[in-house]
Amino acid sequence: MSNLANVVQQLQKERNQAQRRIEHLDEALKALAGLGGVRGRVVARVGRAQMPGKKRRTMSAAARKRIAAAQRARWAKWKAARRNK
Repeated sequence: MSNLANVVQQLQKERNQAQRRIEHLDEALKALAGLGGVRGRVVARVGRAQMPGKKRRTMSAAARKRIAAAQRARWAKWKAARRNK
């Protein structure tokens, strides 16, 4: 029975070390993401909520139309340049 208690104690110690390692990695990821301006999903953490980030801003229909028109114009310009080569 003593051996089983030692095994449980060793497993708990390893689990705590792994949890500290994950916390250090989370801190490193958070610091690097802040430096590089990386946006998007934050890596999900086991057993914890995700980091609070900026809320996504909604875009009006008119703004979406302007952006789509600008993108179509860029593509048309690019295609015309390819044809003229």
